Amino acid sequence: MTWVSTLSLSIAMSAAAGLVGCFAVMRRMSLASDAMAHVALPGIGVALAFHVHPILGGMAMLLAGTLLIWTLERRTRISTETIIGVVFSAALAVGSMLATGDELIEALLGAPGALGTPEVALGLVGAAGVVAFILTQRNRLVLALMSADIARTAGIDVARLDLLYLLAFAVTVGLGLRYLGVLLMGSLIIIPAATAKLLARNLNGMLSIAVVVAVLSTVSGEYAAARLHRATGPVIVTIAAGLFFVASLARRR
Repeated sequence: MTWVSTLSLSIAMSAAAGLVGCFAVMRRMSLASDAMAHVALPGIGVALAFHVHPILGGMAMLLAGTLLIWTLERRTRISTETIIGVVFSAALAVGSMLATGDELIEALLGAPGALGTPEVALGLVGAAGVVAFILTQRNRLVLALMSADIARTAGIDVARLDLLYLLAFAVTVGLGLRYLGVLLMGSLIIIPAATAKLLARNLNGMLSIAVVVAVLSTVSGEYAAARLHRATGPVIVTIAAGLFFVASLARRR
């Protein structure tokens, strides 16, 4: 697999993370977003135990966890953040028992390695789907965020829209597992969006800035990690955090 394909997947993944993160920040899901990434851990552990690709196991668990979170939220009327926290705790406990040693470290921090053609193709399709969903549904997402009652009056199925957003979130986390692992993927979703919120004056500006920050952090982080012989995930998140602090200082001025 050529470096062009790998670079394309990195850009697509980070663009999806930036877009999804904007609505996570607006929905006050910043901490819940990090917890959501940990739901993948049991799936990775099961996949490793049965000698299946860990990303497939992580993605399957993320999708199953998303459906569980949405169902529990609808049945109990407890907030999404609380439900995610409960599912996250259970997932982290089970996943820690299933994955051990070096396998657990790779699952937590990511291990880019070589990417096969099927992985790149599926990743690009998944990222394109997430980007298309956010861009086409952004007005509905904002309206539902402002007032669920008004959104329903306008003919929007709020419950269905919430489910689709959570699924888009889960897919985005799954796309980044190889690069950042379950421990840091939530950071790439939240930090660029938080940076964009500091600098943007409207929704379109926020979405654009978040994508730029996420892509810049990912591409430069991969390059720096390779040159410094460090794990990719921590370097990417460190660069993203640095951009956030620079933006916060620039805004104060």
